[in-house]
This record gives sequence, C-alpha cells and structure tokens, in this order.
Amino acid sequence: MGDSKEAGAESPPAGAAARGGLSLLSQGESEEPSAQGSALFLGGNEVKSRAVVKYSSAPPRTAFARLEEKTDLKLPPANWLRESAKLGPAGTTILGNSKKSKPFSSFGMAYDFIDSVGNDVDVVSDSENIKKLLKIPYSKSHVSMAVHRIGRTLLLDELDIQELFMRSSQTGDWTWLKEFYQRLIDQKWQRKKKSKEHWYQKAILSKFLYYSINGDGAAQPVPSAAEQQGPSSSDQATDSDGASWPAPFEMPSSVSEDPSASSQGSEPLEPSYIVGHVASAPKEQNLTTLFNDGENSQGLKNDFVRNILWTFEDIHMLVGSNMPIFGGGRYPAVSLRLRDNNKPINVLTGIDYWLDNLICNVPELVMCFHVNGIVQKYEMIKTEEIPNLENSNFSTKVIKDIAQNILSFLKSNCTKEGHTYWLFKASGSDIVKLYDLTTLCEETEDKYQNPFTMPVAVLLYKVACNMMMKKNQNKKHYGTIRTLLLNCVKLLDKSRHPQIIASANYMLSELFQLDEPKKEESSESPLNENSDESYSEEEEELADSDENGSYGTGSDPSDDNKAVAIIKSVGELSVPEKYKSIHQIRPSCTFPVCHDTEERCRLVLSYVLEGLKSVDSSIKKESDLPAADPNTPIPLKYEDESTRGGPEGLEKQMALFLDKMGSLQKGNYSSQSGMIPGSWQHKMKLQLILKSSKAYYVLSDAAMSLQKYGRALRYIKLALQSHDTYCCLCTNMLSEVLLFLSQYLTLCGDIQLMLAQNANNRAAHLEEFNYQTKEDQEILHSLHRESPCQGFAWATDLSTDLESQLSVSCKCYEAANEILQFSDLKSQNPEHYVQVLKRMGNIRNEIGVFYMNQAAALQSERVVSKSVSTAEQQLWKKSFSCFEKGIHNFESIDDATNAALLLCNTGRLMRICAQAHCGAGDEFKREFSPEEGLYYNKAVDYYLKALRSLGTRDLHPAVWDSVNWELSTTYFTMATLQQDYAPLSRKAQEQIEKEVSEAMMKSLKHCDVDSVSARQPLCQYRAATIHHRLASMYHSCLRNQVGDEHLRKQHRVLADLHYSKAVKLFQLLKDAPCELLRVQLERVAFAEFQMTSQNSNVGKLKTLSGALDIMVRTKHAFQLIRKELVEEFDQPKSDESAPAADPSPGLSREEVIKLLSIFESRLSFLLLQSIKLLSSTKKKMSNAEEDVVLKTNKQIYSQLLRATANRNSTLLERIDVLIQLLDQLARGGSGGQ
Repeated sequence: MGDSKEAGAESPPAGAAARGGLSLLSQGESEEPSAQGSALFLGGNEVKSRAVVKYSSAPPRTAFARLEEKTDLKLPPANWLRESAKLGPAGTTILGNSKKSKPFSSFGMAYDFIDSVGNDVDVVSDSENIKKLLKIPYSKSHVSMAVHRIGRTLLLDELDIQELFMRSSQTGDWTWLKEFYQRLIDQKWQRKKKSKEHWYQKAILSKFLYYSINGDGAAQPVPSAAEQQGPSSSDQATDSDGASWPAPFEMPSSVSEDPSASSQGSEPLEPSYIVGHVASAPKEQNLTTLFNDGENSQGLKNDFVRNILWTFEDIHMLVGSNMPIFGGGRYPAVSLRLRDNNKPINVLTGIDYWLDNLICNVPELVMCFHVNGIVQKYEMIKTEEIPNLENSNFSTKVIKDIAQNILSFLKSNCTKEGHTYWLFKASGSDIVKLYDLTTLCEETEDKYQNPFTMPVAVLLYKVACNMMMKKNQNKKHYGTIRTLLLNCVKLLDKSRHPQIIASANYMLSELFQLDEPKKEESSESPLNENSDESYSEEEEELADSDENGSYGTGSDPSDDNKAVAIIKSVGELSVPEKYKSIHQIRPSCTFPVCHDTEERCRLVLSYVLEGLKSVDSSIKKESDLPAADPNTPIPLKYEDESTRGGPEGLEKQMALFLDKMGSLQKGNYSSQSGMIPGSWQHKMKLQLILKSSKAYYVLSDAAMSLQKYGRALRYIKLALQSHDTYCCLCTNMLSEVLLFLSQYLTLCGDIQLMLAQNANNRAAHLEEFNYQTKEDQEILHSLHRESPCQGFAWATDLSTDLESQLSVSCKCYEAANEILQFSDLKSQNPEHYVQVLKRMGNIRNEIGVFYMNQAAALQSERVVSKSVSTAEQQLWKKSFSCFEKGIHNFESIDDATNAALLLCNTGRLMRICAQAHCGAGDEFKREFSPEEGLYYNKAVDYYLKALRSLGTRDLHPAVWDSVNWELSTTYFTMATLQQDYAPLSRKAQEQIEKEVSEAMMKSLKHCDVDSVSARQPLCQYRAATIHHRLASMYHSCLRNQVGDEHLRKQHRVLADLHYSKAVKLFQLLKDAPCELLRVQLERVAFAEFQMTSQNSNVGKLKTLSGALDIMVRTKHAFQLIRKELVEEFDQPKSDESAPAADPSPGLSREEVIKLLSIFESRLSFLLLQSIKLLSSTKKKMSNAEEDVVLKTNKQIYSQLLRATANRNSTLLERIDVLIQLLDQLARGGSGGQ
C-alpha cells in the first residue's frame, strides 16, 4: 500500500473550481495515492479504511528538504511567512493540522458536495473535529461541538463557547446560551490563556515547515499563524476571535450568487433560476443563490486544502483536511512532524498522527526530533506502526468501537432535522451531554437568534433542490424532499427570507404530480399528513427510553430536564456496540398518500398560497395597490343573458380575447403591483400562478367527472383567472402555456355544454358556482394585485339561457382552436387538436339540433293553412349553418362516423323544411307540392352522403343502420304523400304511380328485415306496409284500368305478389292483427273482383274456393285479437302495475268492430256464392266430395246468419263464433281446393 501511486481524485463538484485561485487536480495529478478500498492491517487488528480525494487545491507534491543536523529552528528562514503553494493556497497552513477550523466549515463542504449530503454520507466535518471525538475517552480536555442533521447525514462543527460569550458581551446576541451555560454547566470556568510555551512551539513548527520546502516559491508575505494566534494579533486575529462568528443571520436585501460561484468573475446567475426549473435545472450551479460575498467571509465557504471521502469501517465521512503532504523520490507520500526529543510521544499524539495519515491516505510519517530548536535527527515510521510506538500504544479496534459508538449515540438522539444540537464535555469531566439548542433558543424571545438557523435552512433547501434535479430517481425521494423543505420553511422567518420560503413552497407544490394517476399509494404506507418531522412517534418513545435507561441520569437531576441525552462515562465509548443504534437516522420518509385528486390539488394550492404570500410581502409598493381585504370574498359576476347582449356580445368579447392573444405573442407586460420584470418576485409569481392554474384545472376536471358542473365551472373560472394574470405578467409566452390555455378553454366548453344539458338542476349548480373557500379567496386576492382577471369572463359566467350556454361552449372550443393556430401547437399536439375539433363538431351539432327543434316547435304551433314564417326560415338557416360547419370539422379530422351523423341530422332538417311546406293550402284540395319534393330529395341526398361517408356497415353498424332507416323513412314518407295526395294537377296518374312505386322499392331496399336487432319488428312492419300499399295501388289500377290486357295482367300479378308478401310479414308480427285482417280482406276483395270477370262456373268456383281459403287463414289474426281482448278484460282485476308490463299499444275497438262486420258480410257473401255455384253444378253431375263441401258450407252459412242476427252478443262472443266457423270451414275441405 505504501507504494501506491494511483490517482484517487474523483471529478470535483460543479462550483468547486470557482473558489478564488484554487486549482483542481487534473487526471493523474492526484496528490494523494488513494487506497481504493484496500484494508490496512495495523497492529495485528484489521481496520478497514478507504480514502478518496474528492477535491484538492494543493500543487503536485515535492520532496521535503532534509535539514542539516544542528540547524537552529529558532532562526527564521528567508521565505518565512511568504505565501507558498506547497503549504497550501493561503500559505497559512504552516499551522499544519492544528489550524483552527471555522464554525461553519462543514456547511462549506456540504454546499460543494451537495450530492453526498442527506444520502450516502454519515458525517461531514473538519478532520480536527473527527480526531477530537475519537480521542474523548483518552483526553481530559473539553469538547464542544454543534451537530446538525440533514437527511441521514450529520454535520459536525466546533462550537467555541468562550468565543461566543466574548461576542455576546459585545452584542448581547447569545445571552440566553450564556445564562444557560453558567446556570447548568460550569459556573466557574474561565477562558484559559495560551501559554508562552504554546506560542513558542507554534513558531518553531512554522519555521521548520518553511525550511522544509527549501525556500522555493516565496511570495508576498502574509500574516503568520503565530501572529494570528499570538498576543501581537494582526487583522486576522479579530477574524479568529470574533468575526468568524456571524451575527444571527440577516438576509441581505440583494441576494447574490452562491460562494461556489461568487468568484467566477462573470455576473452571478439569476437568483431565482431554480424556482421555475426546479425539476429540470441541468447543473448544480443553477441553485438559487442565497449568500453574498459578505456571507462568505462568515465561514460559509469550503476553504480546506483537500476534501476527502473517508470510509472508516462502515462509517462514510466527508472530511476537510489542511495537513501538508510531501513526496517524491523514495517516499511517494509522507507527513512531516516536529517533535521535542525530551518529550516522549503520548497516546493522544499517536492517535492524532495515525488518524491524520489514515484520513489523507499517507503511508508514512517522517519525524524530525529537536532539542531546544536544534535539529537532532529524522525518523521514518509506517502509518500501521504508529499504534505500537513506545509510550503511545493504542488499539485500533478500540478507536473503531469509539467511532461507531459516538456515531450511534448521535444518530439515535439528533433526530430533528433543522435543529442545532450541542455535544459538550467539560474539561476533566467524564460525562458527555447532548443539548437541543433550537429548543432552548425557542424558549427565548427571538427564536431566530441561533446563528446556525440560516445555514441549516439553506442546506436543507439545497439538498432538496439537488434531489429534485435528479429526474431519474427523484420519485422515491419525494418523501425526503418534502420533509427537507418543510423543515427548511419552519426554520426561516417569513419576513426576512421571502425568497427561500416562496421557492421552497413552490418546490413542495411541484412534488405533487397533478397530471398523473395516483401512483403514490403503490408501496409506501401513508404518513400522517400533519407530521412535519420525518421520525415516527414510536421512534420518539425509543429515544426517551434510551435517555432514561442506557444513558443514565448524571449527577445533577436538573441536568435531565435540558439534556437530550447523556453518556455518563466516556469509558463506555470503548465498549464494542455499547451504543448500537437501533434507529435509522431517517426512517423512510413516506410521501403523503392523497387518496383523491381533490386532496392532492388542495395541498398544492396551500403551498402555492404560502409562496404567493411570501412574494407579495416582499414587494414594497403596498401603498400603490388597490385596497382589498383577503377575507372579503371577491364577488363572482352572475348576470342574466338579457343584460349581456346575447351571442352578439359574446362575439365582441371573443374578438377582444383574440386581439389579446395576438399581443401575447409580442410579449406585452402589465403588472399593477409594480413588480420588476426579471426580478425573483416576478419569476416566482409566474411559476406559482401557473401552478395554481394547473391545480384548479385538475380540480375542475375531477368535479366534471363527478357531474358537479357548478363546482367545475367555479374551478375552471379560477384556472382561467390565474392564467389571465399569468398572461399580464408574462414577457415571453411559452408554447406549453398556450397549450394549457387551450386545454382550459376546452374543459370550460365541456362544462358549459353539460350545464346546458342539465338545466333542470340549475339551482344546485348555481349554489356550487358561487361558493368560495378562504384559500381560493386569498389566491384570488394575490391575482388581483397584478390584473383585473376579467380576460375570460365571457367564458365562465353561469347563464340561465340554454342558447347562450351552447354558444359560450362553442366559443370556448373556437378560442381553444384559435390558440392552437397561433404557434406550431397544432402539429406538436395532434391528439389535443383532434379533441378540440371533435368537440367543435359536437357543439355545432348540438346548436344545430337546438335550432332545428325550435323550428319544429314553431311549425307545430302554426295554423295549418298559414305559410312558412320568416322566424322558421331564420332558424333553418342557423341550424343548417351549424351542421355544415360541424360536418367540415369532422371531415377535417377524418371522423367519418360523426360526419355521417351530422349529415343525417341535416337530412332531418330538410324533412322538417318539407313538412313545413306541406301544411300550406286547403286540406281537401291538398296535393304533394314541388317544395316538398325538393326538400325530401335534398334529405335523400344528405342520407346518401352519410352512407358514402361511412363506406361500409362494418365501420359503425349502429350508425349505418340508423342512417339506412332514416333514408328508408324518407323514401317511404315521400311515396306515401305522393300516393295519398297525388299531384294530379301537375302529373299524369301513370307517372305518379311509377314514382310512388320507385320510391317504395327504394324504401324497401334500405329496410333491413332480416338482421336481428331492436329495430327488426319496425323494419318488418314498414316492409309489410310498403307491400300492402303497393298491392293496394296495383289493385286500384286494375279496377280503374280499361284496355291494355298485358298491363292488366302485369298489375294483377304484382298485386297478388305484394299481397302475399305483406301477409307473410304481418304474420311475423304479434302486434298487428288488424293490419293482417285488413290485407286479407283486401285480398278477398281482389278475388271477388277477379271473379266478376270470369264466365265459367268452374273458374268462379276455383276463385271462390281460393277466397274462402284466405278467409280460413285469417283465423291467426282473430286469435291475436281475442288474446288481446281477454287480457284487456282481465286487467282491472289484476295488479295495477300490469298495464306497464305490456308495451304494445292497445287495440282500437272501433276498428276491430268495423273489420269484423266487413269480414262477416264477406264470409256470408262467399259462402252464399259457393252454395249457389255448387248447387247448380250438382244438378248437372253428382260428386261426393262437392256434396260434403256444400253440406258444410250450408251449415256454416246458417250458423253465421244466426250469429249475425243476434244483436246482443259481445265482441268476444262474435270472435269466438267466427274462430269456430273458420275451424269447421277448414275441416270441411273447401279450403283445400
């Protein structure tokens, strides 16, 4: 190990190079060989030690000059007290390892190596403090150290009580500690003056080191360490004895750059850079600057020659050291010591030398012995031999145990982050006590009197910032970050440090991801929301039991009241694992689990509000502000539509809004509070306002999904007011922010549409809309300091008028779309663009349907004979315009299905226009008008376009079927109207019949009777009706037509075909018995008509037989009618809910009676004719079969006559008789012919 020359330097932290005049090690220039994980075997006991140099400002090592024997060290060398790079950057390291550390030295290191703090390092301290702690069981001297906890890291600093008290007598700052100290600890202890011998030894050492560097590199003289500490103290003395202690921290009015960047020569980074880019800042230098140069001089600066990551057994330490190291030639690295030959090395010196070499990874020690300043000899000692030196024997195992015990003791008791703990052992005492100075300080009037408060708060803040910036792993650290920030905020005075508090609150708000599903619940158990500390209650109890148990009570019972913990004898520290820590220094800080979005957003808004308060409190121009009381609710405008001028007023407001959006691109700035653009307040407020707008947007979205539309509108109003203020303050609008605005307006449009569709619950929505929490009022108050927040009033008012709500919704979507056109947002966010266009198409459909229904309502109110009113035509135009725009929206995003639905609605509008024109004119003279034909044909065109848009049924079967049905209906209506109100004044009968036939066949083509669906019975009924109407038409033609025999035959065949198809379809339906009966009767009439043109009896008999067969087949219809009549008759007796069980419409009794009478008369007529014909043929020739038929027919005829003669029989009885007679007729065999 001794010969190791490997470079151990690791890359220095960003900012480390910035310290004035320091040079970083380049690769391979490391001045210490680094024991990369190697173990040292010292004195037979294995102690693992590994040291890695993280930073060094020393030049490459050179050999030391070996002094001649008899050299007199009392005489100063030529280069004495001149700055020397070989002895360190300032030349003052002539004191070697005895250099007095500054009170905040650990903080300087922590700031530079922020990555290590809170995470993987257990202790950060000056090597002198580490040595002092490890020597406690061997030494009688007093120990006084300040301990701070940041995450799982402890920061140790020397706390020179006497120096503090000297300062206190001048300034009165630390009186509370002085009183406490004198009362409890050491009433008589006085500051001991250093002896002349002490200063003599210092001077000799200083001269020895200057001799040893061979006089090279002499520079400007600097005050020596001897002078610093000596009676003739120079300027530096005041620094050591007084000025190195800061007064209780006052935040300077101007915040400048961090010490790590203060001497870079360039202008400092913008202080609030971090606040906007906490999670994305690329480098450590971007941290918010919290110190200026004045503060650097107060000790918040890493001024060690080297910083070393030292792993001693399982303890990881970041240590600062100033020990001069020499090398070259036979000795790659040695430390140089001066010893008085007359005084043997004692254990304390041995431990000192051994630890120094371990920490700096120096394998050998060169000892120069002198007598009264005259050099005698040199001696080389290997580091691992030091514990075995004569008079200086010590066990490295014991040192290891002491280190582990002290760390465990501190870990177990320094539990509160941000608190200053004081580890104290009086001179000559065996008792070590630990006090919580923060708690003691809080008992005094000013809790900010603790000078450590500010550095600790800043370090907490910096560690949190650093963790936030590590994007790849920051999720798992969110609990830790939150605890760090909450403790940071708790330490600071709001009035003195508004920037840090605002920034910390902003970061706290950033921890809660608003736009993500709840992932926090996955693995961690929830932490009590109110617990700001990161230790659990259970842990506090354990700490208490330790204090009262293993740590003992000490001699004076009053000690227990103030001390957090006590080691009653330093001897205990040497017992292995005596203070084995049962605590983690930080239990896993779980992130609070927000079980719902609202809770998460409310937490975010609470942090945002605190941040806004900090920013507002730091803006001085209070007198210029409009007076507003944050406790007074700001009234939300609620206007009736009549006062606002309807959609026309909306157009003007939209135009103003778009002008404003255009000006945003140019970056207009207008703040009412007098914030300076670019100031930290300006940047911070922008970020906080943007965060609040996002939180309100998420709240609004959540309320929307719960169907709380009034609440959703209130939240989106707050989101848009926040955004409006952002726009007023922003000097350069980011496209991301414009996208947010587009999303907010889209949601606002959704809410207004839902309010329009839920008008029946308007009172509840209005109540929700007008409610405000105190937090919302205060945030709004902060927004009103900057802008009137009226930019989006047009979008967020709750109107009582349906048309107005729909048009506001439409305008919101249009505005959202306009914003996407402003920059390249459309192509960057195609999904959002498609959503906006879909919504625009949808709202235009809604408005189109609204106007269409209004037109239909006007039409129904109109007197039949009156012509179409102007109001109706206006509504048609508005409706048509909306449908057209909507179709264009859907077509532009290739949404064929929705485009088809809108085309379908346009078709419906055309049918309404057609119906409006049919009402004009006298009902009796009424004819199918050309206008009707025109609009119906337009409707047909739109339905066909809709089908073309869909392409095939597979794309969307339901929409396809719906369009097909509407198209079929249009053709059917057109044909029916032409048939019922034939335009004979304009067209020939044949042409009309042809057009009707064509339209009916087209209707039939689009009427799907085969597919099983809810619409199937309707389709079957429609098809049956079409066949029935066509059959009737051909039947009518046949009756009225004379001449062309071919045409007559064609019509006969067609009539017969359509009648049979109609019957088949009606038979499939259970709820159309009357229609089935009517078709069958028409078929009988058709047979009778055919019979009139027949001359032969055989032909007539055949036709009659066919007609009676049709009569027999009507039995099915009568059975259905009878069933319904029986059900109707039984209904009053059964449960009252029965009628609801049968959705089919009831029978029309009048129609049944009418059809029954016709049926009876036709059956009677057919039977009579049959009897006559059969009787006449019987005379000519006898036929057994015909005899049977004749006999049956006569019986049935006589029964029928008797039944019809009985006037008292009920409808049901008449039907029963008919069913019975039809049964007989079927059995009689006539039906078979």
